[in-house]
Amino acid sequence: MTNDTMTKGMSRIDGRLKVTGAARYSAEFTPAGMVYAVLVGSTITKGTIRSIDTKAAEKAPGVLAVITHINSPKIAGYRVEPGKQEPAKGTYKLFYNNKILFNGQPIAVVIANTFERAQYAASLVKAQYIADTHQTKLAENTAKAFAPEGDGKKTRGIADAWKTAPVKLEQEYIIPSETHSPMELHAIIAKWDAPDKLTVWTKTQGVQDTQDGIANIFKLPKANIQVNSKFVGGAFGSALQVWPHEVAAILAAQVVKRPVKLVLGRADMFTSVGYRPHTWQKIGIGANADGKLVGITHEANGQTSTYEDFNEGPAGVSHSTYACPNVNTIYKITPLDIGSPTWMRGPGEATGAFALESALDELSYALNIDPIELRIINNAETDPDNGKPFSSKYLKEAYKLGADGIGWSDRKAKPASVTKNGWLEGYGMAVGMFGAYRDKASARAIMMADGTLIIQTAVSDIGPGTGTAMVTIASDIMGIPADKIRFDMGDSSLPQAPSQGGSSTTATVGSAVYQACTDLKENFQKLIGNGGTDKPDYVAVLKKNNLPKLEVTSAVSGGPEMEKYAMYSWSVHFIKVLVHPATGVVKVDKAVCVADSGHIVSPKTARSQIVGGAIGGIGMALMEEVIIDHRYGRLVNNSFADYHLPVNADIPQIEALFVNKPDPYLNPMGAKGMGEIALIGMAAAVANAVFNATGKRIRELPITPDKLVGMENLLES
Repeated sequence: MTNDTMTKGMSRIDGRLKVTGAARYSAEFTPAGMVYAVLVGSTITKGTIRSIDTKAAEKAPGVLAVITHINSPKIAGYRVEPGKQEPAKGTYKLFYNNKILFNGQPIAVVIANTFERAQYAASLVKAQYIADTHQTKLAENTAKAFAPEGDGKKTRGIADAWKTAPVKLEQEYIIPSETHSPMELHAIIAKWDAPDKLTVWTKTQGVQDTQDGIANIFKLPKANIQVNSKFVGGAFGSALQVWPHEVAAILAAQVVKRPVKLVLGRADMFTSVGYRPHTWQKIGIGANADGKLVGITHEANGQTSTYEDFNEGPAGVSHSTYACPNVNTIYKITPLDIGSPTWMRGPGEATGAFALESALDELSYALNIDPIELRIINNAETDPDNGKPFSSKYLKEAYKLGADGIGWSDRKAKPASVTKNGWLEGYGMAVGMFGAYRDKASARAIMMADGTLIIQTAVSDIGPGTGTAMVTIASDIMGIPADKIRFDMGDSSLPQAPSQGGSSTTATVGSAVYQACTDLKENFQKLIGNGGTDKPDYVAVLKKNNLPKLEVTSAVSGGPEMEKYAMYSWSVHFIKVLVHPATGVVKVDKAVCVADSGHIVSPKTARSQIVGGAIGGIGMALMEEVIIDHRYGRLVNNSFADYHLPVNADIPQIEALFVNKPDPYLNPMGAKGMGEIALIGMAAAVANAVFNATGKRIRELPITPDKLVGMENLLES
């Protein structure tokens, strides 16, 4: 399939359900007798609860219960076995004691017969605290930084070799905390069907991982927990674990013996479901005069909570992206009095790529070598870290596609040398890379007597169009139209599938669907009994054999190829910006994003993935920043009004291009992931374009007007 025909793929199978409101999300179910829960958050950042007064809340109309650390039933998974020490660190334990570890930490949950009554009663809960001195500033606490387990220092060749290079530079790059900010709020409905049997509807990226998490926390048999999450309105990493609000709802339902719904408020989303950690990075990079890299040193320090060590490993990109003989990285994390960060789209690589790709752009100017040419000079033909051949890599083709698409030949090498209608014009580009993975998964394929094919697997779909891709695969193999195929997912009782994350769903679950359909087709051939290879008439075969249906469940996992080859997806982002010299306003004028991600199974949804990731990258570059009032350790922009995200007016038409060459080893479809690479590198591409336009290098995101204002003299020159 060429780029000219990429728009001709199947439309989303769930598109009509979503645009008509027929799709039901986790908060939209109404089991009989359901009541409502609202959390009460701490107003201090560190200390202990001296007392908590719930009497007024308990007497409020419609209130069924108020649960705090004082009266909470003991949660079995929180207990420490006799003779064993309590672990020093771990995930946050709800209502475990009176300690306050971060601002907004849940200290109570109020359950009432309406949401409004629960919300009002929650405002009546009053706590008295003994506050301790808190620390929420990364820059002021670097002395506490330590190397996380399994990471830290890593060296290939000679450490700090960049210092011996003829052309070299060393710079610092900073990314603030950023939140996932999905449109759909996190929500859960919990219903106890028996004292040891539970059903939940919850926003999750993996129903079976959530099933495992709940089973571990409440010490229930996994088979007794039913998790449902068919539709998810965006998650980006925020729904990869069981969060305290989910524990609160399950606990509340246990106490009041009725189904309980708990929906987080928008402000709660900033403190309750993780975020991209504030990270400082420093890169030293050097090359010979011909552009060949001599060495890279990449240091990084990211924030984590005091109770949990979160490690996203941003420095790894410097080991894997380019052919450089000498690379050393140093990664540390700094514990602060904040909630724990979590994985966010392009975790680690998105953070690291901003620093690496910005530094490489800076080096290109020092060398007077075109940024694309510098990357081609240092293109890695095999994995730089282990020498393994790549399963596939068409990055050079991606460079050409993107350069032609953006009009790179119009770029001027001298910064701040082009104006257009009173605006400074500039071009930038950057590379993204992310590991290509294939995990274990199973799928069931059922051919019904009426010719309907049902595909079942427990995978969740957080928005990329997983169902559409799976139906496309099944349609191709079985040779039947897509409208005769039903795809069941988001149900923990279905065949095993991993969480949707790490850009591995199509490669993993798609392989299971491919295998199940292949096995089903072979079973039909056996029923025919003539050894033929033509597509059978499935309805006729079932009728002839007096069968109401024929089904097969197939399991797959990664093969030996996973060890033989280095497997990555690649992207190249090209950006053209206009910068207003007097006000510093940045306008993205054009974006061209190219993915080298194997065979494109579902063209329309693939384009949506690239466009969505690019928009996220533009937000990361120009707008997104969590702001804390460090006097109180409290977030001050925890709303859509104050936490700035891109809107339609900020985004140009984005061109999504695909190399579209299959990977011969990763899976039978030849597909590789693209969700992460859609964002990775985009922030650097924007920053590099801003420098080309203005001559001002912004190394601390976001690139807001105050960092660029006052360049009128550039127009005169």
